[in-house]
Amino acid sequence: MRNVARSRAVRAALRWAFLLLLLAAAAVAVRSQWHRVRPELRRLSVADIAAAEAALLMALACSVFAWRTLLADLGSPLPAGTAMRIFFVGQMGKYLPGSVWPVVTQMEMGRAAGVPRARVAAASLLTIGVSLLAGLLVGLLALPALLAGGATSYGALVLLLPLGLFLAQPRVLNWGLRRAARLLRRPEPQQVISASGLRRAFAWCVLVWFANGVQAWVLARALGATGAGVLPLAIGGFALAFTAGTLFLIAPAGAGVREAVLLVVFAGTLPVAAATALAIVSRLLSTVADIVVAAIALIAGGRTTTHKVPGREET
Repeated sequence: MRNVARSRAVRAALRWAFLLLLLAAAAVAVRSQWHRVRPELRRLSVADIAAAEAALLMALACSVFAWRTLLADLGSPLPAGTAMRIFFVGQMGKYLPGSVWPVVTQMEMGRAAGVPRARVAAASLLTIGVSLLAGLLVGLLALPALLAGGATSYGALVLLLPLGLFLAQPRVLNWGLRRAARLLRRPEPQQVISASGLRRAFAWCVLVWFANGVQAWVLARALGATGAGVLPLAIGGFALAFTAGTLFLIAPAGAGVREAVLLVVFAGTLPVAAATALAIVSRLLSTVADIVVAAIALIAGGRTTTHKVPGREET
């Protein structure tokens, strides 16, 4: 009994140490950008910053609902508070190099809540895939601007759409999950992904990109962009920029790639200095939003509640 208590204490300490590492990485990201952002912040009013940050928080809320939808479809429905704690704290792992840390953290926190690791991993990876597909689709709104600016390499991302639409079929996804389970010598999933579950998750992800795009639109307008075409450009451009950053696996949170795409997207609408400011401020506000929701989830969620779910496993 004493060994079990000691083992739990060690696991808890390791989880908190890892969380502190993630928060430190996010803080470094904010600090490294601050000297470049500070002069440009003077051009933005408090109302502009608040509106952009509110849009980002709305996007994050939609993203957790997409993940929760897929997890429930796989057989592990979770209360909203528990899902937020697992998802938002796990998402802080994107500030470390590599793209595996968010999923690894969510797997461990999900296990503490009584959800099998494999099921959490499947839901997290499916959420990333559905989000990327939605991002490519919404990114079509910015395709004319990218092609006009000569950024055919970024515009070519939309060529991945047919492949994404094929892979997003429930039959293909469920085959992939069963195949992965066999390769990893794990039990095959007891639940299958349904078409209705995928549609709901996809709808949430589209809302994610629209909310993120509104944030970019608010900043663009404040920095001098005008015209009715700014809103669709901002929505599609941010979706494509974020998607490109996600696909660039070695950069923490897509650092550098997202900003490069945003510069090209807004090159015909804003001066270079203003477009650069938009990209930097957007990155800063996104980082702040991630920290805020993770902190709220930790404070409001308390300890992760263990729930009995079908197919619970201990490893």
